[in-house]
Amino acid sequence: MSDMPSQHPAGPTQELVSDVFARGCTSRAAFEDVTSKWASLALLALGEGRYRFNALRRRIDGVSERMLSQTLQTLERDGMLTREVLTAIPPRVEYSLTPLGARVAEQLRGLADLLEASVPELQTARDSHERDRA
Repeated sequence: MSDMPSQHPAGPTQELVSDVFARGCTSRAAFEDVTSKWASLALLALGEGRYRFNALRRRIDGVSERMLSQTLQTLERDGMLTREVLTAIPPRVEYSLTPLGARVAEQLRGLADLLEASVPELQTARDSHERDRA
């Protein structure tokens, strides 16, 4: 008798398989959302703490109000952040990371730190590439 748990002959159902390379996988859709430029920057900023909308927009240089709004809605849908309406005059809205969002932001922070530390190497590679193409 085997110590291995018995499996259904057809194997696990597709709903139970998580594979970021599979077209229909939820993890792939979330990966696409998180790795967009504005979402990654929003998660990195929110990793620093809570932000009101306009302060977040100032922190993420170059993002439009519309794009930031869409990005925050997507991240909220994916369970990465929470939107809290504070009762004040005028009403204020603050955004903060959920535990999942904090874990994702931590991973993105590592990537951002690596890239920031590699700017001289990146610039050298870009300059070399441009010279080779000229």
